[in-house]
Amino acid sequence: APARAEPAGPAKAPFRTVLAKVWAEPASRRFTVFIFVAMLAYSAQELILEPFAGLVFAMTPGTTTKLAGLQHGGVLAGMLMVAGLIMGVGGPWLGSLKLWTALGCAGSGAMLAGIAAGGLVGPDFPLRAAVFGLGLFNGVFAVAAIGSMMALAGAGGEAERGTRMGVWGAAQGVAFGAGGFLGTVAVDLARLVTPEAVQAYAAVFLAEALLFVLATVIALRIEHAGATRVPRGQRERTLKLQLEPRF
Repeated sequence: APARAEPAGPAKAPFRTVLAKVWAEPASRRFTVFIFVAMLAYSAQELILEPFAGLVFAMTPGTTTKLAGLQHGGVLAGMLMVAGLIMGVGGPWLGSLKLWTALGCAGSGAMLAGIAAGGLVGPDFPLRAAVFGLGLFNGVFAVAAIGSMMALAGAGGEAERGTRMGVWGAAQGVAFGAGGFLGTVAVDLARLVTPEAVQAYAAVFLAEALLFVLATVIALRIEHAGATRVPRGQRERTLKLQLEPRF
């Protein structure tokens, strides 16, 4: 007897249909805009921070290169801190991804504004501390945003999970690539209309700070995942391990 044909599964919707459905969702659309704005602000300072430090603070090329390592160390510290507090302590405040995302963006904006002002202050400004603080807040918003992204990816249906991740990844990639280019172009254009280079750099850093302020406002309007609630017994064990490490 001839083999019976297996029943065909449900037909998959065309990619454009799925993409339009994802973009029509307010939460997905807001999160896409948030990722683009935040990553644009984050990447715009990458290619101008070292020239700024060398020009304004008279740092050698070797010293300015170490600033990138200092910033990345701050990013790692911020990510570990937030992950530890969310998973180890939790609660309505320390377990809130919305709080950490907004705090990270606002803090990043404040650090960039401080760096802009520091250029006008001169060599006495603690640039290294400000750069580390910038990295710390970058790490805070990054890990919280990643947590929100993973939670929001499956919202509204599993079929669109991959499309959502693809849209957000594309927004991140485009913003990251455009940010570095636009940051350097903005400095060059600002130097045409400002009497001193330090003022041009300060103007661009302030513009990046404003982008982080905008990202903060958007982050507060996003439907993040609910706050993490850690049972009291687990929280006490976690705190005990943190306060009494065993080797």
